[in-house]
Amino acid sequence: MKKTLLTLVALATLTTSVIAQSDVMNPIITAMPSLTIAPDAAAAGLGDVGVATRPDMNSQHWNAAKFAFIDERGGITASYTPWLRQLVGDIDLAYISGFYRFDELQAISAGFTYFSMGKVELIDNTGKMFQEAHPNEWALDIAYSRKLHEYVSMAATLRFLYSDLNNGVNSSVSNSGLEMFPAWTMAADISLYYRQPIEIGLGTSHFALGMNLSNLGGKMSYDQGDHNNFIPANLRIGASYELPFDNYNSLMLTVEGNKMLVPASKGSKFCPSDVTYQDWFNSLSSANGWWQSFADAPNGIGEEFQEIQWGAGLEYSYNKQFFARVGYSHEAKNKGNRRYFTVGAGFKLSIVNLDISYCIGHQSNPLNNTMRFTLGFDLYGIKDLVNN
Repeated sequence: MKKTLLTLVALATLTTSVIAQSDVMNPIITAMPSLTIAPDAAAAGLGDVGVATRPDMNSQHWNAAKFAFIDERGGITASYTPWLRQLVGDIDLAYISGFYRFDELQAISAGFTYFSMGKVELIDNTGKMFQEAHPNEWALDIAYSRKLHEYVSMAATLRFLYSDLNNGVNSSVSNSGLEMFPAWTMAADISLYYRQPIEIGLGTSHFALGMNLSNLGGKMSYDQGDHNNFIPANLRIGASYELPFDNYNSLMLTVEGNKMLVPASKGSKFCPSDVTYQDWFNSLSSANGWWQSFADAPNGIGEEFQEIQWGAGLEYSYNKQFFARVGYSHEAKNKGNRRYFTVGAGFKLSIVNLDISYCIGHQSNPLNNTMRFTLGFDLYGIKDLVNN
């Protein structure tokens, strides 16, 4: 497939905005939109929600504070997603995470995300292919979580982000004005988790709340400073309730809202009239962008609410070993129009977890038929098995 360098940027942002008419579109556009993709199959099966769900090995991406409540002592998980297969055949997302719980109060965890955009043939102004590139971006993070109370935990995450959209191929594009360079920055997450058992006639139920301020960091530049791009900072808030029917069967309902903490890509109310929008956007600091994102939509409070992506999921569990999941994710039409149902299943044995999910969207939705696969291992379970 042949693309110019600008097309590479469009391909990267396609994960943020997939369907909409150009005359009404005003999506939130950022660098490294791959960080907003649900990497694991368990959360993907619930409609891409996970900030307030039951603690599991995939909590690093959604809410690292959940690790302070997890039952296992240590574990590692790997996930794979063939991305946008209805459009191209070689874009992939890979994710690895692991954790270690020191005691009943604290844990440390880490994650690595790798997004490959496949093989790309770069063409010059004459339409001639001059170089083959393999654009990619990745992020490495580490988190520390601790219980602050019997029912409350908190976590802090530090993340390194790196994006290379053309493998440093620049000099061969003469007078194109499209020279690009690898971009990087640092970011942090601050997350909270509240989980309380509630005794009812059927047994012990659990109510949980979760909040994650993620990707709070500097901007990224692909042209060494002329244009600065916001990274996908966002605020994610959710709740869940797990209801047991007996000693073996339970049902969990979860809902979640996610808002980008990034200024409007066009038409922000805070842009002065005496400067161009692009110049103002480039000079705006990350911190100012976070605050202004709550009240800068061109059409007022109604459009601000449209910037919230909603999700809901339902999970059935049998004996904490078999899981069946359904979910729905909704995004406003002029903000990207990502709307789809999801289904998933999970199997948990003494030392291994396996999860799969499947996306069901409109036939024209590039996310339709997307599948995810996650495999996890309980490291201490393996250790006990070997010792015994």
